[in-house]
Amino acid sequence: MIVNQHENGWEVIYHRAHALLAAELAGQWREKDRPLRWIETIAAISHHDDLEREWEGNHLTEVGTPLDFTLVNKTDIEKLRQLATNARYRGRWVAMLISMHISFLTEGKRGESQELDSFLDEQKEHQAKWQHELKIAKEEADRAYAFMQLCDRLSLILCKRELPAGERALEIAKGPDGERYDVMQRRDSNVTVTPWPFEDEEFPVRVEACYLTQVKFDSNSELTEALQQAPIELLEWHFAR
Repeated sequence: MIVNQHENGWEVIYHRAHALLAAELAGQWREKDRPLRWIETIAAISHHDDLEREWEGNHLTEVGTPLDFTLVNKTDIEKLRQLATNARYRGRWVAMLISMHISFLTEGKRGESQELDSFLDEQKEHQAKWQHELKIAKEEADRAYAFMQLCDRLSLILCKRELPAGERALEIAKGPDGERYDVMQRRDSNVTVTPWPFEDEEFPVRVEACYLTQVKFDSNSELTEALQQAPIELLEWHFAR
């Protein structure tokens, strides 16, 4: 889960909600520049965090505060394998993009263990196999994944409250065209992306957040119960060219 410090405690955004926001951003992309297999690509974006289950496992720091996903250092190979396997039920295109996302997130840890290296090699083999079966060039697959990564990153910037103050630009990522994209919040609170990649001149996007006033928790079950009872607010950003 995504955990932000709040004036009265914690703001929590579930990973699946973040993924839905990423898909919402993707859906606004300029029609003529959309990658191949558009609907399947949107499906991959909206489901790329399906295994992040805030009601299972440990979601507390050592001192009992809610654990933000960026503080989790251990690579759970079985969890990643399950994500890759489950993606296949949505088709090879979705499975390929999610496998590429897994590779992007974990390739930097190659060499930590033989099991991890074998898993990463397995993902590369799957990606090449699916590209061959789908009769697409690696460049087209890379372009589709760059699009997915950019939407994912922009969603995270919003959810983690990382928009800089003072109308300063922040790099999102390189897009499917290889060009760098930046995001900035204007003085009027509108958010803009440069270069502008969207079909409409302006549009809103939204995500739900939970609010906890309790700062520390004795157990994960106590945190889970608190999240289920927590008030929910709809966060909204207005994008404008």
